[in-house]
This record gives sequence, structure tokens and C-alpha cells, in this order.
Amino acid sequence: MDFDFHKKHDLVLVVDFGAQYAQLIARRVRELNIYSEIIPYKATAEEIQSKNPSALIFSGGPASVYESGAVSIDPKIYDLKIPILGICYGFQLIAKDLNGVVSKNDVAEYGKTYTSKADSSTLLKDIPDNFSTWMSHRDSVTKVPDRFSVIASTEETKVAAFESSSLNIYGVQWHPEVIHSEYGQTLLKNFLVECANLKQDWTNNSIIDEAIDEVRQTVGDKKVICALSGGVDSAVAATIVQRAIGDSLTCVFIDHGLLRAGEAEQVTNDFVALTHIKLEVLDAKKNFFSQLNGITDPEQKRKIIGAQFIRAFEEATKQIAADQDIEFLVQGTLYPDVVESGGGSGTDVIKSHHNVGGLPDDLKFKLIEPLRNLFKDEVRQIGLDLGLPRDIIFRHPFPGPGLAIRIIGEVNDHNIDIVRRADLIVRQEFGQANLDAEIWQCPVVLLADVRSVGVQGDSRTYGHPIVLRPVTSQDAMTADWAKIPYDILEKVSTRITNEIPEVNRVILDITSKPPGSIEWE
Repeated sequence: MDFDFHKKHDLVLVVDFGAQYAQLIARRVRELNIYSEIIPYKATAEEIQSKNPSALIFSGGPASVYESGAVSIDPKIYDLKIPILGICYGFQLIAKDLNGVVSKNDVAEYGKTYTSKADSSTLLKDIPDNFSTWMSHRDSVTKVPDRFSVIASTEETKVAAFESSSLNIYGVQWHPEVIHSEYGQTLLKNFLVECANLKQDWTNNSIIDEAIDEVRQTVGDKKVICALSGGVDSAVAATIVQRAIGDSLTCVFIDHGLLRAGEAEQVTNDFVALTHIKLEVLDAKKNFFSQLNGITDPEQKRKIIGAQFIRAFEEATKQIAADQDIEFLVQGTLYPDVVESGGGSGTDVIKSHHNVGGLPDDLKFKLIEPLRNLFKDEVRQIGLDLGLPRDIIFRHPFPGPGLAIRIIGEVNDHNIDIVRRADLIVRQEFGQANLDAEIWQCPVVLLADVRSVGVQGDSRTYGHPIVLRPVTSQDAMTADWAKIPYDILEKVSTRITNEIPEVNRVILDITSKPPGSIEWE
């Protein structure tokens, strides 16, 4: 069951040319209360038209538009008469496709660049004559297409922006979506509202109301179960569905033995007491561990766990209602899950999320995924609007496969115990230091397949490393490593190596996303 939020709202399609910031563009549009989705540059004009978008935004990209093999679009897209905004590569592609000229610059522009308005324009309405933008290019538009006018320039780039009000096509060389560009949101709003005449009516209240209505209409008098993990995603999804169908929903908590310390109790006690949702608990630890025995490949782990989740739910249905059919399964799938699993933007599979790429082919349930097209921060705000407590809403994200994908190596009782104890220490120390609001999450990873020599109490040790992966993020699509104070890191390291004999090193991962994913597996 897909939730098409744009049925009653304008839709903006962000055409992704391999940009670092494609997801950020989509987020910036949504911040203006306009719904957006990401599609690949390979989408045909017919595929785009079938979605009935109200505007298109061409993203940036890493290539040069004049190079052999450079990515392009179906030229029939220009005949659809849909308002278009091109950004960086997308800007240059518009110029090239409409018979302008793009050439290599003698001097590149990267980072902060002073930009001047060359003419009055709708796109740059309410933006000063001189402002700062964030550039990242060595190519420039050197000749604008017919019916276009130059509306901005820089010291090195005479054509930094252009527009054609008659064609309703616009383009800028800089990146308005990044915070370093002044008046970036003003520019995007001008394009969407002033140029494309879109309505800013996609709000949290509309999301909640439409999701509840769609669930109610789809389910009717059928029975539904929900995969409840205790995390914000499944909690919000369950609450939406409960608002729609009441006691026709039964939540199922699968205790697979892969959770962090105290989380099973949080689900079975705290959440139920708050929401009064019907909950069934199934102890499936034995089945999960037996299936994961000897498995070290991360994709296999995810797929095994995804399949075991479904099998466990099938078993749960027998216990819940032997005399009636349960037709639907609720999951807290998010938009980043879909994109990283090879959907959404048409990208390669980065990793199969257990609730997307890990589902078995013979799934017996119809899926209800009310959050499938939402980013994490949007889900958090919706949770607050639904009245869920902040300690659930701002709980650090935790993957569905649990601690299994925070072990590089075999998943067994011994390794789970090591990483669980280390994770608890990290959460305790970060909580006492009031860092929970500053970091988005901190995966704690056990390198079970790695050992190194150490010394403890004048004795040689041969123990495992623990990796700390503290990150900051808004949407889970991009992330930066969190700058944790050294004294806190020192205390965490000391506690882990003192309290967990199997560990003799603590390592800090300072890789951003991209290139590294947030989880190690």
C-alpha cells in the first residue's frame, strides 16, 4: 500500500543526476510545505508525466555536460511545459539542451562566491543586489539559449543564472539548497510559488489526516498487525494506524535477542502503558540465532533477519486470531530505507534494509507503510504532533536488524553480549554528558573478526576492538561525524576496556556519509 501524498497536493520531482545534494534539495522543498520526491535522470517523459508533477528541479552532478557519455535526460521532458529549475549541472544541461553553450572556465569557483544580480527577475525576487552563494564548478554557461536572459553573474562567471519566463524555465550555477548560500530558500520559494504557482499546503496535519483516511479506506474491517520495535518509526506508524482502525490493530513485538539493553522492557511496558495498543510478545531468539549461526556476510544477515521477521509474524497471527484472517502488516519504512535499498532515486543498492530488500518473495501480508515517503526528521515532528513522548520520539535511531549488523563477524550470544555492554556504557556516558541532543546516533560496532595485542595488568591481551560511530544528520541520507569532547571519549574508552575484558581497544570513526554509510553493515 503506497501512500501518495501528492494526490491532494502539488508534487515537485527532483531529477537526480548523481548529485551529492539531491536528497537535500528534496528536503528543502518539503520545508516550504510542498511535497517532493526524487527520481533518476533516466526517467522518460512519459514516466514523469504519469506522476503529474507541478514542477521539476534538475540537481547538480559530478560530470561535465559536454563530455562523451555525460548523463542527460529525455529531451521530450521540455515539451511537457512543466516549470523547471536547474541547479549547477542541471543548469548547464538546460543550456546545452536548448542550444546554448557550456565551456570550461579558466578559473574554477568552489565554495563561497560573491554574486550580483544582473537584471530584475522573478526567480531572484526579494534577494539583494549582492549576496553570497556556494559554488562548485569549473564549467560555465558561455552563451544563453534563445528567449533566456542573464539574471546573475560573478567575477569569474558572466552567466551565473538565467531565466525564461515565457518557457517557465530557470537555472542557477550555485547550490541554493545548502545553508552556505544566502537566500537559498528564498530562491526556491520564488521558483515554486511565484514562478510555478504551487500551493504551500503540505503540512504535518495534512500528512496525518490523509494517512489515517487512507489506512481506514484500505483496511476496512480487516485485521492488521504491526511490527513494533520501540523505535520512533514503528511507534509513529503504529499510532497512525491505531487512530485509523482502533482495536483492529494488534502490535507484535518480536524479541529476537538482538536489541540493546533495556529496550525490550521499554516496548512491552512503557509504550503500551502510554498508548493502550494491543501487544503480543513472541520470543523468537532461538530461531533467529540458529538461522544466523556462522553467517558473516552483511547482506545475508539482513536478508535472514528480514525473512525471520516475516516468519515470526506469520507465527504470531496463529496466536492472535486462529479463526480470522490478518491481511495487513504495518512497517515503519522510511524514504531513506527505500532509496538505499535501490528504490526511490533509481540508485544502486547500498544496503538491503530488512523491511525493504530483505523481505521474502512469498510474503503473505499486504504492506501498510504510512511513513514510506518521509524523512526521519519529518517522522519525529509528526510523532510529537500525535502526542507521543519526547523520549520515544528522540530515541537514537536503531536498525531493524539490531545489534546483528553492529558485529563484524558471526552473530552469537557471546558477541551480542559484548556489543550490548559496550553500547550501554556509551549511552550512559553520552546521556550524563547531555550529548543526546547534539548527536543523531552512535552505532557501537564490535570487530569480532579482528584481534589486536594489548596489555592489561602487566599481562598480554589479544582482544577485540570496539568502534564508536557518533554522527549528526537531519535526514539519514547524509551525515557528518559528531565532535565529541575528548574527556567524554576518554571516559567511555576507559570504562569499556575496564569493564569488558574481551575488548582492549576503542576506535573512533570520523568518516562522513558519503562516502561511508552510518552503519558498518
